[in-house]
Amino acid sequence: MIFTKLASKNLLVTCSRCFSSSIKLNRLITIKSNDEFLNKVMNSDNPVIVNFHAEWCEPCHILTPKMKELIEHDNNIDLAIVDVEDHAELVHTFEVKAVPAVIAIRNGLVVDKFIGLVDANMIESLISKLSKKVS
Repeated sequence: MIFTKLASKNLLVTCSRCFSSSIKLNRLITIKSNDEFLNKVMNSDNPVIVNFHAEWCEPCHILTPKMKELIEHDNNIDLAIVDVEDHAELVHTFEVKAVPAVIAIRNGLVVDKFIGLVDANMIESLISKLSKKVS
């Protein structure tokens, strides 16, 4: 009986961890099509940071986890990942010339952007700018 109670307590702890992880995963959008980009980024009620990256790009492998970490406590910003190898039309539309390239979109409009590996302060500044309410 004690084992069952301990097991259920462990299960409860495990489930609460799963629940918080699933919340984070819902705010991370891996873009699979132009329609999905339109629906989940351009038409989003939340501001979205769009990370154009490539698997072969070493700076991308550093920047993406850092951005995930910095927005994980901000429930009002989503992070969309766009693989430049799979989405040439989006790359052309947003004039992405190098990776990583990051654009901030609010209400369907680009409000800020940067290219390359930047420090945490620049990412935090982008998040802060994106978090401000527009009247």
